[in-house]
Amino acid sequence: AAARSTDLSVGIEALFTSALGLQAPWAVREVRLDTVKHRIDFDVECKQPLLACPACGAAAQRVHDRLQRSWRHLDFFQYEAWLHAEVPRVGCTACGKTTQVSVPWAREGSGFTLLFEALALTLCKDLPVRQAARDLRVRDKQLWRRIEHYVSQARKKQDMSRVRIVGIDETSLRRGHDYVTVVHDLDAKRLLFCTQGREHTTIQAFAKDLQDHGGEPTAIAHACMDMSAAYLKGTAAYLPNAQVSYDRFHIVKLAGEAMDEVRKREWQTERERVEEALGELTPKQRRSILWGMRRNPSGWSNTQTQAMHWLQRAHLKTARAWRLKMALREVFANARSHNQAELAGADLKAWLSWARRSRLEPFKRLAATLKTHFDSVVRGMLDHRSNAFVEAMNGLMQQAKRAARGFRTAANFIAIAYLRLGKLTHLPASPFVPAIALSAGVTRHRV
Repeated sequence: AAARSTDLSVGIEALFTSALGLQAPWAVREVRLDTVKHRIDFDVECKQPLLACPACGAAAQRVHDRLQRSWRHLDFFQYEAWLHAEVPRVGCTACGKTTQVSVPWAREGSGFTLLFEALALTLCKDLPVRQAARDLRVRDKQLWRRIEHYVSQARKKQDMSRVRIVGIDETSLRRGHDYVTVVHDLDAKRLLFCTQGREHTTIQAFAKDLQDHGGEPTAIAHACMDMSAAYLKGTAAYLPNAQVSYDRFHIVKLAGEAMDEVRKREWQTERERVEEALGELTPKQRRSILWGMRRNPSGWSNTQTQAMHWLQRAHLKTARAWRLKMALREVFANARSHNQAELAGADLKAWLSWARRSRLEPFKRLAATLKTHFDSVVRGMLDHRSNAFVEAMNGLMQQAKRAARGFRTAANFIAIAYLRLGKLTHLPASPFVPAIALSAGVTRHRV
């Protein structure tokens, strides 16, 4: 019976040695299960008395001493798993150094195994870091350190030599005037660069980062951006061959903001006249005007359609502002259809003339701005590129920020942006990737 018990113990240790992927000279010496604490502990040992020196590689060096270390591992079933080992330090007669041996299951200085860190990164790509930390039963600060480490290592290996078309934008880091500048590769649909601030020097920082990753600033042929004077200055100085085009979505957004400014001013300063004009509308139709003005006609509800048809006949500044906004949208739509610079320029000039004669100050200011950047606006109308992808990615970053209830530091914000949007190709693979394809079309996962 004692022999059978010993054989069973040896068999269990061999089983978990194989399950943990350990190879000689490492092996599981003992397995301890605590069903009350829902924890399983693996004592791992290295029996070999002679090892190669980690510093110089000299073979057959004696073990100087052993230091106790512990690492959190992937859960085994419902049990929290930990690895413990007395890690040898080799006293080398060749180089005279005493150096600790690297263990194959964890990187140096980490309290987690490589597989646990890979799982954490996989979860943080989709979940708020705080939620991932809660699910893994660790502190979120521990996950942030892993994210920053692996993202930094992966970005060093990123290739930017083929980047030619970039989108440049800003997004808020937190409430107030705290922003980060983001630069995306519009061809590969990936985040290239993210840094604090929105000054022209952020473009200089991007140009340097581009060179560090095999790219060349003079090879950037096109930059799509909003009408930021700082970004324009930075692009001219540090991306000298880039043709600038102003994002059509941003310009139409400016027209929408001008329309809202006209509406607010009219409804505040000329309340009696507006109320008199609105008198024939039902309360529901009145409420629907605001949303109808902001939505595309194809998305109007029946109530909004009725209210907007009334607005088009009303003698209100708001109605003129809405028609100007819609006319600018039509200018961009026509440019996409005919794709001719001469026609696009003529349409835009006609709109600018109308806006200047509209007696609506917000649209007169917008017309002056577009005239100043006329060539870049027309180029943005024709090249069919826009920052729509950049805006969408910024939206995802903001969603992640809200879901995580705010990031602790700018470094955290930037790290999670790279992890989720950078398409980094040198991150640890998920421990749950499909390993064996079954004949029935089902995949089996290897843990």
